[in-house]
Amino acid sequence: MSKQITNADVKQLNGMTLAYMGDAVLETFVRHHLIHSGQVKPNKLHTLATKYVSAKSQASVVKRLLEDGFFDEEETAVIMRGRNANQGSVPKNTDVQTYRYGTGFEAIIGYHHLLGHEERLDMIFEKVVSFVEQAEEGGKQ
Repeated sequence: MSKQITNADVKQLNGMTLAYMGDAVLETFVRHHLIHSGQVKPNKLHTLATKYVSAKSQASVVKRLLEDGFFDEEETAVIMRGRNANQGSVPKNTDVQTYRYGTGFEAIIGYHHLLGHEERLDMIFEKVVSFVEQAEEGGKQ
């Protein structure tokens, strides 16, 4: 990785490219989080990870954060750029709108990662963990 990407370059990347990076960053965060929380069995890790990285979960988190005004105008524009990107095919297990919002969520993660905004990523990841855990607790009652 010898070529540096500038902030201006990042801000010009299309939504699908940002989502491509965001997908990898989110997956890495979730794996790190689960292992540090004491999960070590591969099958259990995979099952738990899907609760964080599924399109349904991502769409739920990003919609809630948008409703709460968590994102600023620039971040919202990045999310919409990811959401509105030409995505080709949609997986069978989700509807188009859910998949698009999930892609928007991955885009904002990729955007912040490429810009080196680790503090903002930590804030987003805190929300992800909080929302997924709340959903888990709500489902157990």
